[in-house]
Amino acid sequence: MLGSIKGPDDVKRLAAEELPGLAGEIRDLLVDSCARFGGHLGPNLGVVELTLAVHRVFDSPRDPIVWDTGHQAYVHKLLTGRAAGFAALKQEGGLSGYPSQAESEHDFVENSHASTALSYADGLAKAFKVRGEHDRTVVAVIGDGALTGGMAWEALNNIAAGADLPVVIVVNDNGRSYSPTIGGLASHLSSLRVNRRYEDFLDYVKDKIGNVPLLYDALHGVKKGVKDVLAPQVMFEDLGLKYLGPIDGHDEQAMEAALRKARDFRGPVIVHAVTQKGRGYTPAENHDEDQFHGPGPFDKVTGQEKPKGRIWTNVFSEELVRLGKERDDIVAITAAMLHPTGLNAFAEAYPERIYDVGIAEQHALTSAAGLALGGMHPVVAVYATFLNRAFDQLLMDVALHRLPVTVVLDRAGVTGDDGASHNGMWDLSILQVVPGLRIAVPRDGDRLTELLREAVEVTDGPTVLRFPKGPVAEAVEPVGKLGEMDLLRAPVGEPDVLLVGVGPMAQVCLDAAVMLDAQGIAATVVDPRWVKPLDEALVLAASAHKLVAVVEDNGRVGGVGDAVARLLRDADVDVPVRTYGIPQEFLDHAKRAAILGQIGLTGQDLARQITEAVAKRTSHVEPARQ
Repeated sequence: MLGSIKGPDDVKRLAAEELPGLAGEIRDLLVDSCARFGGHLGPNLGVVELTLAVHRVFDSPRDPIVWDTGHQAYVHKLLTGRAAGFAALKQEGGLSGYPSQAESEHDFVENSHASTALSYADGLAKAFKVRGEHDRTVVAVIGDGALTGGMAWEALNNIAAGADLPVVIVVNDNGRSYSPTIGGLASHLSSLRVNRRYEDFLDYVKDKIGNVPLLYDALHGVKKGVKDVLAPQVMFEDLGLKYLGPIDGHDEQAMEAALRKARDFRGPVIVHAVTQKGRGYTPAENHDEDQFHGPGPFDKVTGQEKPKGRIWTNVFSEELVRLGKERDDIVAITAAMLHPTGLNAFAEAYPERIYDVGIAEQHALTSAAGLALGGMHPVVAVYATFLNRAFDQLLMDVALHRLPVTVVLDRAGVTGDDGASHNGMWDLSILQVVPGLRIAVPRDGDRLTELLREAVEVTDGPTVLRFPKGPVAEAVEPVGKLGEMDLLRAPVGEPDVLLVGVGPMAQVCLDAAVMLDAQGIAATVVDPRWVKPLDEALVLAASAHKLVAVVEDNGRVGGVGDAVARLLRDADVDVPVRTYGIPQEFLDHAKRAAILGQIGLTGQDLARQITEAVAKRTSHVEPARQ
């Protein structure tokens, strides 16, 4: 049947008795595709029937469907005519792992950063009202993990105020974001899932807080968790929201019935669907860590992932455990990504010193500030792309108070497969403006352990350590020092070009230096190690060269290259500076190596560009042949 589905109308035409067969085909295709390339398997296995019901009840794209987060939208893609594209899921030129406006009119937003769907839905519904399009309904499908984000509650507060806004909020309650959902919110959802006397629960709530003023009721519900707001129907009616559920999210007919009621109400309604992450694939159902949330390629018979080898995250994880043994003031914080950021090992060793705050990066940073004020040294581990969400907290809550908080940014630079929203290409730019912040960028595993130790020794302000996704780079030992910078290559004779390789780009600079030498251009290669503040020794080193080239795995605008140029300007050193990095644009998904080649961050590309730059200044050097 799946091959005949070209769009939602084809789904609507199916008889109810045909749907279980289609659901089975969808699960088979999901397992096959993710086994080959990796992908967000567990979340999508859990929303098959839910997604079928959504597309049978609503009229996408006239009724926008917004997914939070977009990693649970694979089934949506299959039902909107993209089954053939799953042969190249997350591959260069193939389907994105998230909704994509470029792929389909059915994808309104990419939405791969959590807790945003309700805000999109609020704005869309208001726009339709202003335009007089009263026959349109906005559907937001939000995972219970995304409800741990404060932004979701800000949106919910506004949606509740619009009694005539047709917004249907489907809470996909599987008890997990990546790992089990953390916090009071999760506890309340869990208690309702196993409560046999739902009416007794409602009576209890009404008895306890029924006589308290409405404003306090609302705030109390937010404080205690989503279930105290979702469960008491009286409270929702007072707030302007209706509640349906809990409903078995794998009972397609029950989901359809609930969604039709919600659609016909023509106001804000929450439909609470209880689902099982990894449903229908035994290895995922039995995977305690994350129900195959986002595995790499695996054997579909056994579920065994193919070996990844040693990655940067492993090095960080092991060193933090060692530091935890040496220092009892070190604590760790994760935003619902205990295993992906490597903090699971620290949690096992020191369970009393690990805090999972849910999908709440802003809270993570300010909570870290409080821990630091209390005499601890917090290590906050997040993906680089998600630090964007907590910039204000890092600036005003941590740096303003000069607090010793270490932020570790995994998946920095080009990450590739997950597309534009996941490339960690902004941090070295936005962090340049934070007073008193120190930023370290290791080029290999040995430097990662070295710099992490230096970072947690800092007591008068925050530090940041960033490293990329994938296999850890082989160690590159220095041949000397320039100030506190590592000298990686010193040319024989008078030097022409100073190559400043930021972190993993140091190896790219070394590769380029060999090619430049073949062109008669003598290159010095240094690794700054700490890129904020820059070492003053860089001024003297630059003045001894004809050209300075800064190479970084970050956006070119406002990054380390701009900081180097500013340093030299302030010192009245007029040596020209060339900056090489990621173009300031949203990159399509592809493997990291492929993207680095496309944007010119390889040794060969760098050598060619520098040769051409030198040729413009000296007549005796000819441009390198391609």
